[in-house]
Amino acid sequence: MGFHRLEVDRVTRVGVVFPGQGSQSVGMGGALAERFPVVADLFARARRVLGYDLGAVVRNGPEEALRETRYSQPAIFVVNYALAAAAGDALTTVASAGHSFGEYCSLTLASALTFEDALALVQERAMAMQAAAETAPGAMAAILGLDVARIREAVAEARDTGRVQLANFNAPAQIVISGDRDAVARAGELALTAGAKRVVPLNVSGAWHSALMAPARERFAPFVARATIALPKFAVISNVDAQPYRDVASIRRNLVRSVTEEVLWHAASERLLGERLDLVVEFGGSPVLGPLMKRLPNAPPTMHVGDDKAVVALADRLTEGAA
Repeated sequence: MGFHRLEVDRVTRVGVVFPGQGSQSVGMGGALAERFPVVADLFARARRVLGYDLGAVVRNGPEEALRETRYSQPAIFVVNYALAAAAGDALTTVASAGHSFGEYCSLTLASALTFEDALALVQERAMAMQAAAETAPGAMAAILGLDVARIREAVAEARDTGRVQLANFNAPAQIVISGDRDAVARAGELALTAGAKRVVPLNVSGAWHSALMAPARERFAPFVARATIALPKFAVISNVDAQPYRDVASIRRNLVRSVTEEVLWHAASERLLGERLDLVVEFGGSPVLGPLMKRLPNAPPTMHVGDDKAVVALADRLTEGAA
């Protein structure tokens, strides 16, 4: 995890990215709450919002609990945001993007949402998605090494088996599909026949970003409509349309759309780099997005910050860069 000294003399423009579901693990964040009072305060505030001790779940697990959507999404949101908050004033973000619900961290960091309001939305989103997954069990799979046009053809052909669609466009050679289990399996077989290098079933409890989540989207929409949302203080790139938010209505619309629609991460990360960044920092329990961004043309240095030690290293580096 961690810090690698950057081959730059001065860091002035920092972009921040936040991973989403699947990046969780027991003990993620290290000794954040013990080392940084601001983080201890965030976990105390989270307990008041959620009604249970999230810190204990993060520290002690069990792993099975953290895999449940109702726990994993709040846990990832709080830990990822806490990592950024612990960096303090040294972190002067000019642009941010989050993968799937990782966008809530970006919006909170940019003061478009308060921590409490964002966590309440994440909790409602997680509960709605878990309920939808229990009603309509589904699956997801990553297709590696096949162009998007052929994947769309495989998905279209597999729809005689059930519902299936593209879910995450992570990179040109890494695209995730989602839907009914039989349809996902069939689309994977067709993708392999068409030349995919690998098809990797994902260890998830539902068909995220697919039509199977339509009931969750309907249940979640009223909470977004009632939430207090402001314009971000810096550029936040939506993973739904890969554009920076210009108005609050677009934020509300995309937070709801993201429950069922494709995550355009590759396009969003390209747009993020259009902000002329000197450094991209990924705050999260495991390095997920940084490796993808390193492959982009003319990408700046990237740094993964996943625990208290890496937070200190980041703050030191940014302080040096500002000197």
